[in-house]
Amino acid sequence: MLKKPALRSVNTARLLYLLVCELAGAGIAHHAGGPDKIWVGIVIGLIVAAFFILVESLMKQFTLRGFSNATIGLLIGLFCAWLLSRVGVLTLLEITLGESVTNIDTITLGVNVGLYSSLGFLGAVLALRSGGDDFSLLIPYVRFHRESTPGPPLLLDAHVITDSRLYGVLSAGFIEGNLVIPRFVLEELHIMANSPSSSRRARGLRGLEALEKLQASEHFRISIHDSEGGSNTDTHDARLMYTCRLLNARLLTTDENLTKAARLQGVTVLNINYLNQALKPKVAVGERIRLPLVRSGKDEHQAVGYLPDGSMIVVNNAVNKINTTQDVTVISTLETDAGTMVFSELFEQEE
Repeated sequence: MLKKPALRSVNTARLLYLLVCELAGAGIAHHAGGPDKIWVGIVIGLIVAAFFILVESLMKQFTLRGFSNATIGLLIGLFCAWLLSRVGVLTLLEITLGESVTNIDTITLGVNVGLYSSLGFLGAVLALRSGGDDFSLLIPYVRFHRESTPGPPLLLDAHVITDSRLYGVLSAGFIEGNLVIPRFVLEELHIMANSPSSSRRARGLRGLEALEKLQASEHFRISIHDSEGGSNTDTHDARLMYTCRLLNARLLTTDENLTKAARLQGVTVLNINYLNQALKPKVAVGERIRLPLVRSGKDEHQAVGYLPDGSMIVVNNAVNKINTTQDVTVISTLETDAGTMVFSELFEQEE
């Protein structure tokens, strides 16, 4: 598996931080204890660097958005603790225990520390569990205007990127949101474009050309997300759903199985195939349609015609009318996995 550029950048930052800690430890030890104590500073610097690198690795799924939410929650908790300490909790404590306890200052300090740390912790945790819209409660009736495209971001998978309908659907303006391409999806397209299979290679090239076309347009904003997408042992679809939950994004796809699995896990999914089915005109039994007959059907007496949207209609007893346009009457419809099959007969004028 190819190494992620983001992972290389993080490892580079870790190495630089380790060197800085080593140099700082050696410098402080040399200044404080002389040249003989340099090794002590190097060891202490190594321990400090290892501790913070460990903390950073444990927080690898903690995003900048989560950090900002936690900071806001922490400030709210500290503010509540300050109000409680000023409103009268400590005063009430001093009045209650002031005469019977000699070390009241120590108890007051302990209550202060406990109050600030507890409410700060609760505020940060509640903020991390809350959505972005919950912060609007702090300023009622006020919403901040987004400079970027409104709506949650759209995460694209390889299936929809290689679909020729993607650009038309996005250009129509019915779907809003910034476009997000996970790094592993981009790598999948690159592998497809270099595949020895001609059909798979054509799909990969078509997907890369579609992304290039979208990026060149001023109406779309595309960003490449460098998240690991969950564990490397997860399936491709699991990594997609993990990234959607991480970014609070909607998934745009044409994969039927992925659509069902994502919806079961609470991920919002937009399937272009469902949109295509919804836009197809519904044909009702008894409806009269003027239809060009272009070829013979499965049975010898049948002829087949197509509606402008591509829907196929089978006409009974019309094989001799092929290459003509006839009025037909719908007699039945049959729902299948491939779509709706429509059966009809030649229209006969009632006398």
